[in-house]
Amino acid sequence: MFILGINAYHGGASACLIQDGKLVAAVEEERFNRQKYWAGFPVRAIQFCLESANISPYDLDHIGISRNPSANLHKKILYALRQRPNFNYMRDRVNNMARVRDVKIAFVEEMKLDATTLRAEFHNVEHHRAHMASAFFVSPFENAAILSVDGMGDFVSTMWGKGSGNQMEVLGAVNFPHSLGYFYTLVTQWLGFPKYGDEGKVMGLAGFGAPKYLDKMRDIVRIQRDGSFELNTDYLALNEGFSMTWENGSPVLGTMFSKKFVDVFGEPRAPGSEITQLHMDVTASLQEMLEEAEFALLKLLHKQTGSDTLCLAGGVALNSVFNGKIRTQTPFKEIFIQPAAGDAGTALGAAYFIYHQLLGKPRTFVMRDAYTGPRFVNGRVTQTLKQYDLAYQELDEDALCVQTAQLIAQGNIVGWFQGAAEWGPRALGNRSILADPRRADMKDILNARIKHREKFRPFAPSILLEDTARYFDQSYPDPFMIKVYNILPEKRAEIPAVTHVDGTGRLQTVERDATPLYWKIINAFKNETGVPLVLNTSFNENEPIVCTPKEAVECFLRTKMDALVIESCLIQK
Repeated sequence: MFILGINAYHGGASACLIQDGKLVAAVEEERFNRQKYWAGFPVRAIQFCLESANISPYDLDHIGISRNPSANLHKKILYALRQRPNFNYMRDRVNNMARVRDVKIAFVEEMKLDATTLRAEFHNVEHHRAHMASAFFVSPFENAAILSVDGMGDFVSTMWGKGSGNQMEVLGAVNFPHSLGYFYTLVTQWLGFPKYGDEGKVMGLAGFGAPKYLDKMRDIVRIQRDGSFELNTDYLALNEGFSMTWENGSPVLGTMFSKKFVDVFGEPRAPGSEITQLHMDVTASLQEMLEEAEFALLKLLHKQTGSDTLCLAGGVALNSVFNGKIRTQTPFKEIFIQPAAGDAGTALGAAYFIYHQLLGKPRTFVMRDAYTGPRFVNGRVTQTLKQYDLAYQELDEDALCVQTAQLIAQGNIVGWFQGAAEWGPRALGNRSILADPRRADMKDILNARIKHREKFRPFAPSILLEDTARYFDQSYPDPFMIKVYNILPEKRAEIPAVTHVDGTGRLQTVERDATPLYWKIINAFKNETGVPLVLNTSFNENEPIVCTPKEAVECFLRTKMDALVIESCLIQK
């Protein structure tokens, strides 16, 4: 049985294919068309998934899209009658709903197919149920509490429940316009970061400030007695902005903060202008308020489920600073967050929701790694290198890792391209740039020569799982780089390039059995230097993470990267 899940006409368009409950492939459309968070119909992602299984669209049994315009319809109508939202917002919503209402029509038109010969049954899966399914059904837990938090989808911002075996039960939800995702985005915009997806940048800035404005934030996010929350809508530009457009491109958001927000916090920062202590303190207050609200939700969820295992999903589940505090500050002791927890991951959730929740099939798959995208054999690699007239060494695995580790230890910046592309926003050792974490100047070098990022944004460490407790205050595995832990005080001076200003690091734990080659290169660096971790950042330059050998070579050539490793080939400038 083949089931295709799709996230379409929404940020992070993507596709996922499962066969008899096993994950075959999953990938975001941006990896092919090179437009970050692309929000159209994921034609090339679907084609890749089908090619991975060597099937055609006519072989599919079920197709699901992670949106259901009929969900919460009465609440949408009541809101429109009471609030009379502006014309632009209503137009955007109506156009979007029309696109996703009939999945079959959209699928046939976009894929250029003959509708009469398609055998697949089509499904609309409510947005947050898809998020919840993406977390629970591929987790290692038989039973778990489930929480999904993001901006908005199908008129819901937050949904929680419990999972048992092959079924989930929804226990509660928070509806539009009350949204922790919206709250984080509107403050992010005021801080001078207006692009879709900029929230991740702001999270790093919080470490430089103090939560001096937490009381003011509490006037925006009001935690309820039961543990849920409401927003003070005076701070939201509900009748001014709140539109989202893309027209087959990256989403563009209207201004979400209101005049009331400006009256309280001052004029918004102009993009690219100086970041002051005020901005840092507002950011720290924003992060503290988000955590306060999420801890209240987790307290409510634990009370309702009694579970000590937790599955998280939704865009807010990418807030790694909060994620790293869950085990130390709540009763939850086991946590699972799949690597594409944002909207791209709803394609995964739509497929597994159909397979388990609707069809009642037993669970047989656990997502242990994120390597679900395109891969390229050595013949394709060497052909590309010859096309660009690049001299290269072809090495066996051991020699490749030893030489690469030596290059990193000597201060070189190395592009590392191996195996299948990662699923989600993090480079996890297959499409990564690697550097020496011991050099205090490495952050500045990387930014000047390749990444061109804001100086306040930290770089991440990939560490051997067995050595994690020697460097961090927690050793709970995190193969998807989705939690921030405290680096032990005595180790911070040893690895300054991956130590944030507040003494933390967003780590990836690397397990030998799960990612053997990446483990081997880090272990080779350990043998060379005594340090069991490397600096790992995504292989890109202000673009989606590279997908193909051609993209890797072009990024290598136009930046000041020192060396490139693609599969078994080593290239040095």
